[in-house]
Amino acid sequence: MSVDTAEPGKQRNLRPLRLLLPYLRPYLGRVAWALLALFVAASTVLAFGACLRALIDRGFAAGRTDVLDYALASLLVAVGVLALASAGRFYFVSWLGERVVADLRRDAFAHVLKLSPAWFETARTGDVMSRLTTDTTLIEQVVGSSVSVAVRNTLMFLGGAVMLVITSPRLTLLALAVVPLAVVPIIVLGRRVRRLSRLSQERIADVTAYAGERVDAIRTVQSFGHEEREAQRFTGLVEAAFGTARDRIFQRAVMTGIVILLVFGAVGVLLWIGGHDVLSGRITAGDLSAFVFYAVVSAASAGAISEVIGDLQRAAGAAERIAELLATQSPVADPAAPVVLASSGGGAIAFEDVGFCYPARPDAPALEHFGLQVAPGESVALVGPSGAGKTTVFSLLLRFYDPQTGTVRLDGVDISQVRLTDLRARMAIVPQEPVLFSASALDNIRYGRPEANDAEVRAAAETAYALEFLEALPQGLDTFLGERGVRLSGGQRQRIAIARAILRDPDVLLLDEATSALDAESELAVQTALDRLTRNRTTLIVAHRLATVLKADRIVVLDQGRIVDSGTHRELAARGGLYARLAELQFDRAAE
Repeated sequence: MSVDTAEPGKQRNLRPLRLLLPYLRPYLGRVAWALLALFVAASTVLAFGACLRALIDRGFAAGRTDVLDYALASLLVAVGVLALASAGRFYFVSWLGERVVADLRRDAFAHVLKLSPAWFETARTGDVMSRLTTDTTLIEQVVGSSVSVAVRNTLMFLGGAVMLVITSPRLTLLALAVVPLAVVPIIVLGRRVRRLSRLSQERIADVTAYAGERVDAIRTVQSFGHEEREAQRFTGLVEAAFGTARDRIFQRAVMTGIVILLVFGAVGVLLWIGGHDVLSGRITAGDLSAFVFYAVVSAASAGAISEVIGDLQRAAGAAERIAELLATQSPVADPAAPVVLASSGGGAIAFEDVGFCYPARPDAPALEHFGLQVAPGESVALVGPSGAGKTTVFSLLLRFYDPQTGTVRLDGVDISQVRLTDLRARMAIVPQEPVLFSASALDNIRYGRPEANDAEVRAAAETAYALEFLEALPQGLDTFLGERGVRLSGGQRQRIAIARAILRDPDVLLLDEATSALDAESELAVQTALDRLTRNRTTLIVAHRLATVLKADRIVVLDQGRIVDSGTHRELAARGGLYARLAELQFDRAAE
């Protein structure tokens, strides 16, 4: 996800904020209450001007104390109404901000979870996280604060302008001459602020992505002694982000300063002209005081609006980034009319003349004219050198990707015609690098089948020979395993992953070097569990260590994306070729 290069027209308005309209629609009642509170608060502030006019013309000028008392009482009532309206405005607007952003984050995260791994090949995780957190926080600030400030000040500006016309049309015409001078810098500088706001978010995403990657690889960083080097590179990214933010702040400061200078300078000139009108008798002192009050209210509102526009433009950049994320279409999606898999198909697998290239490597075929038939309950091992296409077979079967040519079938059904959840519900995978979540052992195993009860989870752990070491933990199976299961050894993490697959009870089991991280004793125990798990179940095994696939019903040898041989261990070893060469290297080395 690179820096946006949208055409200039997209950078000149707040159009991306329309993204928020569908999220506000369910809460129109709250929006109405917030607008009512805003209107009452703005009207109350404008009423102060009428109180001021009465106080001066009918109180001070006439020397009547009863008018002073009435003006004070009116002022106190207005203050009370303003306080209630302001409190209501703050509550409803803040509630809307939090609610809208919560819904937006929910939808954005749910959308990201549905994107296929093909999309993540070119996307940066840090950039995605920046959109889910930093960008949505900016939007929350706008919905929960800036928008209400903009609406309130717009109402006060318009109301103040009307009261200015009523109080003194002549002075109002002079004041209107200043409006274009204030609007021009808002338009010109506002475009720059919005462009820099989006660029600033991109720089923050760079910082987040870099920091997250290095923290995840902290052991590697420290083992190579690169702490200072990585800190310096991170500093460079931080300074780049600061430089962009500094430019954005400067442009916004210039815009705010120019607007305030023009508006309040105009107020001073109008006050001088109005003073001459009072002396000549064209208006009263109360009218001038009210006019100055309304002029100050209008000027302050215009200044506040100019500041809020900067916030809105920054949020528009954030909304644009989130809209891009929500608009991203996954290369792999559910079919319009899905086919339902038979409830007891058995797990027959068929690859029919499949050709596939990864999106990031379109000129390098991972599989080429690949054909493979696996009978229900058969155990098939895929072996070959690195890059031969073994793991790609798993990725296509799970439909993380769709092949460019050919068809993949499960129980005779083209898997592209099956709902993704239904397809993947028939399978379980034990990866080479087991993935554990920041949760308890119980929850990590139950991830294989969330509706399973505790007894079923314990049975799966026992079958995977994981129960003994799990019960030895401080809180047993309820023990928090740490981020990525850091509190367990590699072999223990692998057995948790195997227990998860056992609990899922799939039709098709995918083992990707499932015992590679185990010591000899643990491997023997887990292999015994896997022998029970794979019995009468379709199993595909990816293996580099040939000793782990000797019991497979069939061994398929891959090289450069093609099947070059197939048979049992004895048959392949007797025929010579690639498998015999790999076996000779591994078993001779083991003997040595």
